[in-house]
Amino acid sequence: MAKSSTKQGQEVGPQQPLWIYSPWLDMMAGCGAWSAPLLLLAYFSVTSNTLKWSIAFYVLALFFNYPHYMATVYRAYHRSEDFNKYRIFTVHSTLLLLVTAVVSHFWLRALPFIFTLYLTWSPWHYSGQNYGIFMMFARRAGAKPTNPERHALYAAFLLSYAILFIDFHTGPSADPLFVSLNIPGVVSSQLQIVLAVAFVGCSAYGLARLIAQAGRPGMVPSLTLFSTQFLWFLLPTALSLGEGVRVPQSRYSTGVLAVMHSAQYLWITSYYARREATAEGRRNWRPLAYFAVLVAGGIALFIPGPWITSHIFHFDFTRSFLIFTALVNIHHFILDGAIWKLRDGRIANLLLNSQARLSDAASDAGSALAASLRWVVGASAGARSLRVVTAVALLAWGTVDQARYFFALHADNLPDLQRAAALNPYDTPLEMRLARKELDAGKPDAAVAAWRRAMQANPVDPAPRNALLQYLTSEKRFGEAYDLTRAAMERTPRDSQLLVNNGILALQLGHTDEALKSWQRAVASDPSQPDAHLYIAAELDREGKPAEAAPHYGAFLEIVAHHTADARPPASKLIGVALKLADCQARARHPDQALRSYDLARKIAAQTGEGKLESFASISEAALGARNGKADEALRLYQRALQLDASMDDRRSEAVDWYNYALFLRDAGFPPRLSFASLLKSEELLKFAPDTREAKSFAKTLEEFEKPLGSEAARIRKNPEAAQRQALTLVRPSINLKIND
Repeated sequence: MAKSSTKQGQEVGPQQPLWIYSPWLDMMAGCGAWSAPLLLLAYFSVTSNTLKWSIAFYVLALFFNYPHYMATVYRAYHRSEDFNKYRIFTVHSTLLLLVTAVVSHFWLRALPFIFTLYLTWSPWHYSGQNYGIFMMFARRAGAKPTNPERHALYAAFLLSYAILFIDFHTGPSADPLFVSLNIPGVVSSQLQIVLAVAFVGCSAYGLARLIAQAGRPGMVPSLTLFSTQFLWFLLPTALSLGEGVRVPQSRYSTGVLAVMHSAQYLWITSYYARREATAEGRRNWRPLAYFAVLVAGGIALFIPGPWITSHIFHFDFTRSFLIFTALVNIHHFILDGAIWKLRDGRIANLLLNSQARLSDAASDAGSALAASLRWVVGASAGARSLRVVTAVALLAWGTVDQARYFFALHADNLPDLQRAAALNPYDTPLEMRLARKELDAGKPDAAVAAWRRAMQANPVDPAPRNALLQYLTSEKRFGEAYDLTRAAMERTPRDSQLLVNNGILALQLGHTDEALKSWQRAVASDPSQPDAHLYIAAELDREGKPAEAAPHYGAFLEIVAHHTADARPPASKLIGVALKLADCQARARHPDQALRSYDLARKIAAQTGEGKLESFASISEAALGARNGKADEALRLYQRALQLDASMDDRRSEAVDWYNYALFLRDAGFPPRLSFASLLKSEELLKFAPDTREAKSFAKTLEEFEKPLGSEAARIRKNPEAAQRQALTLVRPSINLKIND
C-alpha cells in the first residue's frame, strides 16, 4: 500500500473500532509483530539448511507473494470506474512494461538494470505500505495529525528507506544481477549517520504528537508497525555498520520479508474488498472465493509467461522468470502507488471506517469491459465452467512449476535433475548442474547434450560453452572444440574470452596466423584481457620479434598488478613473465628496461619465497649488468644467487652459476686465483663423466684459467675452500670494466 494522506478536516471519531479483524491477527499480520521471531528463525534456519528453506519460500510464494500481486490487479481492474480512473497505469504503463518484457528477452544486457530497479524499489514499496497502515491505525484511534506532523512521520519512513538505499549501493556489487552505484564506504557511513540522526528527530516529534492526541493504548498498533519499519530497514544497516554483516539485496524481495509484506498486503486488501462489497450492496462476499481468485490470478501473472517463452521460443527459463518477476513487481509498485491513497474519499471511507455515505462513492460505468467482467464473475453455467477450468489449469500449472523447482534444486541427485529437465529443458543453470552429474555418472554424451541445450537456451552465457570447451580439450577433442568456438564467434564476435579460447585451439591445430589474429581481436575488444596479451607475446617471441612481444608481456604484468591478491596468477607465473619481458627487452637492445624487468622478477621471487627463480633472475640481471658497465651491482647479484643455490638441492644449477661467476670474476679483473677456485667449485658439483664432450670442454676451460697461476694453482687445488669463501665475500671489483658480448 502506498503513502497516505487525508483531507483537512476529515473527522474520524475515537468511538470507531480500532481493529480490522481482531487484535491478534491485526497485530501479527497487519502491524508486523511477528517480524523479530520470524526474522531470527529465517536467519538461523536458512543458514543451516538452505535447500529446505528455498523450497519453503517457493511454496509460500504460491499462497502469499503471488496472490498479493493479484490483489492489486483485482483492485485496479475489476471495476470499470477504477480501470478508467487509473487508465494511465492500468493501460499505458502496462503496455510499456509488456514491450519491455519482449525487448529484454532479446536485449539481454537489460536484465541487470531491470532487476536492480526491482530490488531497489521493493523496500520503498514496503515502506510506503507500512506508512499507509501506520496512519490508518492512528486515525482509527482518533488521531488528527496536522500537516507538519504528517510530514515529519512521512520523512521518518522516507529516511529509513534512504539509509537502506545507501547501504544497498555501497561499494561494488557482488551480485551480477544488481548494478551498484558503488558509493564509497566512508561517504556511505557518514551519510547514514546523518540520516539516522534526522530519522530520530522526525520520529520523536511525530510520534509524541500522535500519542498526545490518541493516547498510548490507541497508538499500540501504529507503534508496533513503526518498530517493524525499524526491524526491516534500520537494523540491517546498523548491523552492516557495526558488525560488518551485509544483507544481500535480494533478501528483501525473495525471503521472509517478502512473505511478511505479502501477508500484510492480503490482510488489508481482503478487508477493503469485503467493505467494498458491502458498500455496493453485495452481501454474499466470500473470503475463500476471493483468496482462490488471488491464488489463481497470481499464478497467471508469474508462471505461464516464462514457461511459454521457454517452450515455444526456447529462451532460458531462469532468465525469463527473472524478467517476469522484476516487471510484474514493477507493475505492482506502479499500480499500488496510484490506487492506495487515504486522500481518495472512497479509500478513506472504507479503511477508516467512516460513517460517510459509501453508496455515493460507488458507480457503475456500464462499459463493455464491465459487462464482460460481470459475465465472467456471473452465475451462468458457461461463466462457472470457464472459471473452474481456468482455475484448475492454473493450479495444475502452478503444481508442475513447484515440482520442477523442487527437482531442480537437488543438484546432487541425478534422477531429480533429469525429471526437472524433462519438464523444462530450456533452463541453463539446470542443464549445467545436470551436465556435471551426468559426467560424474560416466555418461559423457549425456553431459555434452546437456551443455548444448544450455547453450541453446542462453547463447550469450559463456558458462555452458566454457564448460563444454574444457571437457572437449581435456579429452583432446581439439577439432570439435575449435568448431565450437568458431560457431559461437558468429553470435558473439566481440567476446574476448571466446576469442582467446579460439586462438589457443587454432594454435593447437597449427593455424598460427589465425591464433594471433584471434588474440589481437580479443585485445581490441577488451584491452584489460591479460591472457590475450600473454599469448600474443609468446607467439611473437617465438617468431623472433622481441621488440613487438615486449609490450604485451608488460601489459600482462600491468593488468594483473591491479587485480586483488587472490585474483592474481601464481607468483611463479608472474616471475616467469617478468623474466621473458626482460629477455625480449635485452634482445631488442633496451638494456636499461631489461635490467628493471629482471629486478622486478627478482623482487617478486624474494617476496614470495621462490628461491630458485630469484637465483635465476639474479644471475640474468648480473650478466646483463656486467655487459653494460655495472660490475659492482653484478658482483652483489652473483653472490646472492650463489647463496641461494647453496640452500637448495640443485647441484647442476649451482655448478652453472659458479661457472658463470668464474667468468665474471676473470673479465672484471679480479685476481685469477678467485676465478680458478670458482671454476673448481663448479667442477666439484658437476662431476662430469670422463671422456665426454662436456668433460673435455670443461677441462680445456679449466686449463686456460690454471695456466696464468703457475705453481699457485696446485696449492689452490689442495685447498680451494679459502679462495671460494673469499670470492663470496668480495665487496667491489678492483677494476670496473664494461664487458662486451
